[in-house]
Amino acid sequence: MNAGLRETALTRGDRRSSLVFYRALRVLLRWVANPWLRVRSENIEVLDLPGATILAPVHRSNLDSVLVAIQSSRRIRALGKESLFTTPGVSYLCAALGAIPVRRGEADRDALKAAKALLDRGETMIVFPEGGRQSGQKITELFDGAAWLAARSGARVIPVGIAGTEVAMPEGARFIHRSTVAIVAGEPMAPPVGIDGKRASRQQLQDFTAEIGRQLQAAQDRAEALAAG
Repeated sequence: MNAGLRETALTRGDRRSSLVFYRALRVLLRWVANPWLRVRSENIEVLDLPGATILAPVHRSNLDSVLVAIQSSRRIRALGKESLFTTPGVSYLCAALGAIPVRRGEADRDALKAAKALLDRGETMIVFPEGGRQSGQKITELFDGAAWLAARSGARVIPVGIAGTEVAMPEGARFIHRSTVAIVAGEPMAPPVGIDGKRASRQQLQDFTAEIGRQLQAAQDRAEALAAG
């Protein structure tokens, strides 16, 4: 990972102008995306809880992070694939929206440390526990990034099921098809805590990741039912 890309993204994301831009774009996207995609939602008020929060959605489409973010009144930070930050215009946009570059398909500990610094400031971040985009209703094997961040920062974790985005904008699609999308937020999960003041063990992180998977599957099943109904 090019450390310069990450530092530039963090600096740009902290600017007041970036926050103003983010809020204006959120209003516009709510006005356009929610009715176009006939967005249905459940329990999304938990996305507005104050304090350090990790949003852990399923990942079926490039629409996922955008749709989750515009449902919340808080500014949502995210880990974005490194390739998005190599093109000047796209890089500026992603950084202004608060994204942090990350190596795709692996545990980028440097990016996770940068994410922890933001959570330590009480911010909210999207972390896809599945890593890259997957397909279908079933939750696949998860990475431990969300568990690691929760344990190190003390942030709550909120699993988020999203149904319909794979149809609305499948991988490789250039346009967004009109369809019905459902977003269901699960109940906040307290972070894993070690024994006797020690850091959470590897086994605790694995167990917590497995529990995220169970809660995420429940939220996804509910989202599928809500979209179908």
